[in-house]
Amino acid sequence: MKYYRDFSDFLAGHFDCKMQKLSVNAGFPCPNRDGSKGRGGCTYCNNASFSPAYTRGAKSITAQIEEGKRFFARKYPDMRYLAYFQSYTSTNSSDLGRLMDMYHEALDVEGVDGVIIGTRPDCMPEALLDSLRKLPWVMIEYGAESSHDVTLARINRCHTWADTVDAVRRTADAGIACGLHLINGLPGEDEDMMLATVEAVNELPVDVVKFHQLQLLRGTRMAAEVEKGLYDIPRFTPESYAGLCARLATRLRKDIAIERFVSQSPPELLIYPRWGLKNYQFTDKVNKELGRIVLKTE
Repeated sequence: MKYYRDFSDFLAGHFDCKMQKLSVNAGFPCPNRDGSKGRGGCTYCNNASFSPAYTRGAKSITAQIEEGKRFFARKYPDMRYLAYFQSYTSTNSSDLGRLMDMYHEALDVEGVDGVIIGTRPDCMPEALLDSLRKLPWVMIEYGAESSHDVTLARINRCHTWADTVDAVRRTADAGIACGLHLINGLPGEDEDMMLATVEAVNELPVDVVKFHQLQLLRGTRMAAEVEKGLYDIPRFTPESYAGLCARLATRLRKDIAIERFVSQSPPELLIYPRWGLKNYQFTDKVNKELGRIVLKTE
């Protein structure tokens, strides 16, 4: 039994067939690396941890999508697709025409019915929103990570929660679907702070949230700082993290869809946690915890 609205429920309200996201790397720079916002990037970030192999290299957007389609079409020949501009900050360009050309290139690929654009809440100009609202279907996914400015400063995000609030409200006013990306277990945050972030999200016109556990990755500033003993991070077991996710889900506004609870980084990059669970296996644990919570309240 499912105890929350998931991403497939959300998509079913917009499309009449099964949809699959295909990641696209359009070569956008990160403003937290190129100096326009900051230097060094977020302390936890190694972009290779979430970029599929088919998006790497100098392939065109069309070539990346076609390769992704071939991978999924073997199992689901009737699948339709959403182009997911995932890597770094996919609106980080002052050239509006260039941005829109890339989104249109994705939509011109046979079988692609919409685009999902991952970006920062401080990188969404009003002129771009005005253009995006004219696309057949679009959702903006903002990397919010936390509602606590002290945490955002600690991980070198170089934006504030107020930036997220502003971006989400302007996106909703433009009639565009909106998602938020949130990280559980950031340094210095306890459960009360994570629950407070959920309550802050509840006050916004958000359609989808994407949770995942903090992952300590090789080659990141955070990994170096933890190794030096400057601070530690929460050390969840699968069971304790599933319990946390269940409690977060019960606090989240019921019309907001949850896309996921965990993320999987390549084993060669991952230091912690190394749970050895598939995403669906972990989701089963969360649903069992939610079932227990529901039984206690009945």
